[in-house]
Amino acid sequence: VQLQASGGGLVQAGGSLKLSCAASRLTFSTYYMGWFSQVPGKEREFVAGIRWSGGAERYADSVKDRFTISKDNTKNTMYLQMNNLKPEDTAHYYCAASTFEGAIWWRSYDYWGQGTEVTVSS
Repeated sequence: VQLQASGGGLVQAGGSLKLSCAASRLTFSTYYMGWFSQVPGKEREFVAGIRWSGGAERYADSVKDRFTISKDNTKNTMYLQMNNLKPEDTAHYYCAASTFEGAIWWRSYDYWGQGTEVTVSS
């Protein structure tokens, strides 16, 4: 399984970004996919997750009603639409795949992309 995240950048508070995670050699309906954020000195934190075959969306409380996770199986790609961004959303964002449905602990994930940087200025 290979995961490639992209779409990060610099945005002002209140702005939007859409992250993408392209997957290859991923067996459909097998994995639960997640987005995690990480800042220096801290563990990776769960942001949002979705079953690769659809459904079972979960969100961290801090991003509910602002972020939306989705996927397009025809493009083998998962997305994270990030709206109303806040400076505290600044982090390196990773996409990952787990065999555990609904997993929110980063150690439950087996495969990781290299991540993409999101910086939100105030």
